[in-house]
Amino acid sequence: MRTNKPFFILSLLVVMALSMLLAGCGGNGNPAAPANTATATDAPAGQTDSPQAEPVTLEFWTIALQPTFNDYFNDLIAKYEASHPGVTVKWKDYPYDAISQRLLTSTASGKSPDVVNLNTEFASQLGSKGALLNLAEYLTEEEKNSYFEGIYNSTVFDGKAYSLPWYTGTEVLFMNKKLVEKAGLDPANPPKTREELVEWARQIHGKTGAAGYAQQLVSKLFPIDGISILNEDKTAAAFNTPEAEAMISQMRDLMKEGVVLKEDADFKKQIQYFSGQQVAFQLSGPTFINFIKTSAPDVYANTIAVQLPTGKANLRLSNSMDLVVPQKSKNPQQAVEFAAFVTNADNQTAFSKVANTLPSSKASIQDPFFTESDGTLEAEAKVVSSQSLDKATDYMVGVPSAADINSAIARGFQEILLNGADIKQTLDAMEKEVNRIIGQGME
Repeated sequence: MRTNKPFFILSLLVVMALSMLLAGCGGNGNPAAPANTATATDAPAGQTDSPQAEPVTLEFWTIALQPTFNDYFNDLIAKYEASHPGVTVKWKDYPYDAISQRLLTSTASGKSPDVVNLNTEFASQLGSKGALLNLAEYLTEEEKNSYFEGIYNSTVFDGKAYSLPWYTGTEVLFMNKKLVEKAGLDPANPPKTREELVEWARQIHGKTGAAGYAQQLVSKLFPIDGISILNEDKTAAAFNTPEAEAMISQMRDLMKEGVVLKEDADFKKQIQYFSGQQVAFQLSGPTFINFIKTSAPDVYANTIAVQLPTGKANLRLSNSMDLVVPQKSKNPQQAVEFAAFVTNADNQTAFSKVANTLPSSKASIQDPFFTESDGTLEAEAKVVSSQSLDKATDYMVGVPSAADINSAIARGFQEILLNGADIKQTLDAMEKEVNRIIGQGME
């Protein structure tokens, strides 16, 4: 049986981390009272809205941003320290697959960082277990409303906000123009729905031999098709339905036809297939461009970007990086202020321009950088992707124990689509496992 190794490792790390993070969560002394005044976001340079009684050092962790963005962050931190006398920010950067273990080790040694960059799935996992600070108690209503609602709510549980959304992305449809035209299709009139995308993929496969696209077998396949992962109050699985059976059955048939590649293709594999022109489409965020530009410049020159066709739910899914404050931070008030500063509109706009990402701030998206195209693939993808932000939502919005649930569903998809397991029996087993995970979280 094939296993989803990245999810297994993440889940294992989460379990280990939670035991440490939750140990003595209330033993942080008396946490600072929530802010009643504006935070650093609104403070003019050289001023501080909450003078520090004594020097404070904040430890700020990010994921895989050094050395590429050293100049940006060194300047950002210098500006913050200048407007907040007595506050020093120490920036540390770790690889994606190392930050969970680092968080575990530091917390176990009593040296918790203050502001940490996590993806939404891991932030949801920790937040639902009480290992992160409830930021809603520290933010003004204006600050909460400054982010796109669907993205901000991705880690809100019972009215408690466990992260601030930072840089994000929405998927677009990249098309190999040569293959599309060879199949007799018009790239200027792209598919608008998933049903139309499937028909395009079928025609391309029949005319050229290439598949339509490759995909990773993860739980987002449910909400794309209008199937809820959990019930409304997030207390039980809700995906074991006739609609889910029909969706999975269709996917299995498409794989048999060769319209969709029969593989659990991670991002690296998807790049390889598109670069090798084994598939005509790639459903991905704009950062995909950086990889094909290097690996297959001829394919890059023949690629266009259009809005991603939507499924039955008419959803635009986001994939965000967030900032969280661990419950055991010794400086919760100052940590929240710094996180709000990093994610305010001006700073999100500036970072997006140097990193080619999308902001989660409503005001940022009004900048011409996100609305005007110079005709390059990068600009096309950026504009198309940014147009979806007001409708964007993370597919694991409000899902407790997100990493564990995602892993359980992914294993079920693998069993059915790759190993030939019975659809209904496997859905029953997936439902039972997800309910077990939820039950553990409620204990």
